[in-house]
Amino acid sequence: MREFIIIKPDGVERGLVGEILKRFEKYGFRIVGLKILNVSKKQAEELYEVHKGKPFYNDLIEYICSGPVVAGMLQIAVPDADSVSLVRKIVGETDPAKAAMGTIRGDFGVSIRRNIIHASDSRPSRDREMKIFFSDEELVDYPKN
Repeated sequence: MREFIIIKPDGVERGLVGEILKRFEKYGFRIVGLKILNVSKKQAEELYEVHKGKPFYNDLIEYICSGPVVAGMLQIAVPDADSVSLVRKIVGETDPAKAAMGTIRGDFGVSIRRNIIHASDSRPSRDREMKIFFSDEELVDYPKN
């Protein structure tokens, strides 16, 4: 099963991309797609469309567009694994102040507005979000030795 993540501008600026990806790899995820990019306003609006009309929507758009991000597709080798839940567990609570130590947000997040990483919260979200940033041709399959 594949999962979608974005290491947000604060993670890229602080040089934490390798550490964050390493945490997923330690749990058995393989990187099957990866790119660094500047998110366009259109992409940001598509990504956060579920939050349109909420008081923090404009802040989300402004922040995700404020610097380079790393978008990634991860795949877990165990076919029946609940990969959405596992990714969410590795990432931690949205608010770093409430996230457990040992999670990405608990260890590296600085505020709810700068919480270092985005991860899809469901399979439908993943399917919608990954298409904003990746085409099928950009994803690879390879055997795990």
